[in-house]
Amino acid sequence: MPSVDTARAILSTLDALGVTHVLYCPGSRSAPFAYALESGSFSGHARAVLDERGAGFLAVGLARGGALPAIVVTSGTAVAELTPAVLEASHARLPLIVLSADRPGELRGVGASQTTDQARLFAAHARACVELEPQEPSPSLIGQVSRAFAAATGAPPGVPGPV
Repeated sequence: MPSVDTARAILSTLDALGVTHVLYCPGSRSAPFAYALESGSFSGHARAVLDERGAGFLAVGLARGGALPAIVVTSGTAVAELTPAVLEASHARLPLIVLSADRPGELRGVGASQTTDQARLFAAHARACVELEPQEPSPSLIGQVSRAFAAATGAPPGVPGPV
């Protein structure tokens, strides 16, 4: 299952870079991350959180305490539920990684359910927005994840914040 392999690669990379917590909000499009977490692709703290708003503010609290959190959500309005936490993380200069599953880009703007232009949703407050195309795990994928992590942590000369 390529999507599970990709989720494993993303989580393993974040684990190696120092992400300490993954908060997983269940959803059908983010299910590959659930399988990847269950398979042990992440060695830090992983927790299922049923409410995206709660996950967002839990992540902000963890970041305030010095942790490096990531949140995994499904597509559509689930992503929008993270808006207050993303803004808080941005203003407070707290690292926060949002991994959001999405439907294919060609479904945006045509009335399909559960589609949101996720990059534009957070663009004014995120340190970086990366749209990963469906792909097999590769050095390119790992590089994109690593650059997003660097932006979140404020790697010189940046300022920490959400990605």
